[in-house]
Amino acid sequence: MDIKAPLSQLAEKFNDLKEDILTEEATKTAFVLPFINTLGYDLFNPKVVIPEFIADVGLKKGEKVDYAIKINDQISMIFECKHWRENLKDHTSQLHRYFSVTKTKFGILTNGFEYHFYTDLDTPNVMDNKPFLTFRLSHIKDSFVSEISKFHKDNFNEDRISINAITLRSLNEIKAIFKNEIDSPSIELVKYFISKTAGRAIQKNISLFKELIPKALNQVINDKVNDRLQSAISKEKESEIEEPVEESKIITTEEEMEGFRIIKAIL
Repeated sequence: MDIKAPLSQLAEKFNDLKEDILTEEATKTAFVLPFINTLGYDLFNPKVVIPEFIADVGLKKGEKVDYAIKINDQISMIFECKHWRENLKDHTSQLHRYFSVTKTKFGILTNGFEYHFYTDLDTPNVMDNKPFLTFRLSHIKDSFVSEISKFHKDNFNEDRISINAITLRSLNEIKAIFKNEIDSPSIELVKYFISKTAGRAIQKNISLFKELIPKALNQVINDKVNDRLQSAISKEKESEIEEPVEESKIITTEEEMEGFRIIKAIL
């Protein structure tokens, strides 16, 4: 099932209603439940979607996780929800407690706008400190849609998602390292490039290379983007030459066409 359209609609709904959502309960009703419904789970079947699922921790009684999703009579996902203005980083410990008690495989922490997906890659039945997948409704890429779709009722496969979670987490860590190195190159990276070029890691070279490395990396990225754009534009021009052009009463300038091709290539 294609869930991109429902997610886009939910994003629009969030933007329209968020200022009127004053409580955590309202956040759950307006945003989180529609998300669970988008994943194909019957909100009105208490055997599938269990609200206020008991998750007592040790001597601490009365603990409840907001929603538990049962698949094949097993608790497979739990949702811990916060008000949409809340910073999710302040609430991971609560989900961490519920995770081991419910013996689930996946825990989702959300404020209705941002979603953090956790599992137990490091230690079985102990939630990892870092999510393997995060996304915001305002920034739904096709790659995110593909990953979220794996949690749909019709696609859900615990083992496949777990294996894929390792790849996702590693990819996120590599991207974070790469971004940090672009923004502020580490001394290890600086010395590496110096050893490949200038030869000596003296202070003068270190200072110079800390300035040059971000410029060089950004230029490489920009060059690759431009190459892709030019390639797409060239293919578009070839296509225009091959296909007969029908006469039109609308006059379009070359600058307008060039702008159109660039936007089309980016999309």
